[in-house]
Amino acid sequence: MQHAVGAPLPPPQGPGNGPWTHQAQHSNHPGRPTPPPLPPMAPAPGAPAPQAPVPQHAPVPPSRETTGHIQLPPGGPVPLPAPPAEPGTGAATLAVLLIGPAGAGKTTVAKLWAGRRRVPTAHVSLDDVREWVCSGFADPQAGWNDHSEAQYRLARRTCGFAARNFLANGISCILDDAVFPDRPVVGLGGWKRHVGPGLLPVVLLPGLEVVLERNAARSGNRRLSDEEVARIHGRMAGWYGSGLPIIDNSTYDVETTARVLDDVLARSIASPPAW
Repeated sequence: MQHAVGAPLPPPQGPGNGPWTHQAQHSNHPGRPTPPPLPPMAPAPGAPAPQAPVPQHAPVPPSRETTGHIQLPPGGPVPLPAPPAEPGTGAATLAVLLIGPAGAGKTTVAKLWAGRRRVPTAHVSLDDVREWVCSGFADPQAGWNDHSEAQYRLARRTCGFAARNFLANGISCILDDAVFPDRPVVGLGGWKRHVGPGLLPVVLLPGLEVVLERNAARSGNRRLSDEEVARIHGRMAGWYGSGLPIIDNSTYDVETTARVLDDVLARSIASPPAW
């Protein structure tokens, strides 16, 4: 039986209050008196005396500061990692934001880069988190509105909280998002607030022809119209001259792009971009 949210819980199923209590109380014939209970039986000669029931103690509730055995972090800002002592990012624990238009290959490159590192690294995709919404999902093909804006903001906060938790437990994190340079408060500034000043942004920006070709190979709600892809790509061109590192992976395969990304991140650790 389902109970309405906020309604009192059903009574506990103890002696005389179990699932069959209602049926037992009405099983007698109408008008027939209920027989008296039988007296307790005396123990047989030589049988041990019955033991008193052992009191059952309620389980100790878990602390608010833990989930299982992992201590939750305070959610403070993420510091910039120390420069690695070897080529590439090495064993540094770092937070990365991979920026690019739809079809740039952000998710594929981020997943490969995270999987090839020698240290624990998590990949958090904004689109994957946003698609956790099953009923009432704001389909990007339907256009931009207040509903889709709210879901994007919620997904970014969720990804930022996940990144801080991974980093606090010694696991690096790479996030990917289509952040626009002409919306700094919502985009890059929002990620900086969610994760911290130690976040390392890198722009993945191939040519328009490559982006259109990759977008055509997509399916479902992640495939956009050519006009929308061209509009997004044009806005992304504003990252040139911003001071952020930009990778043009028009002629790179996925493995080459992931290797270039690691080199760019190593230089960003040694000389952080101003953003």
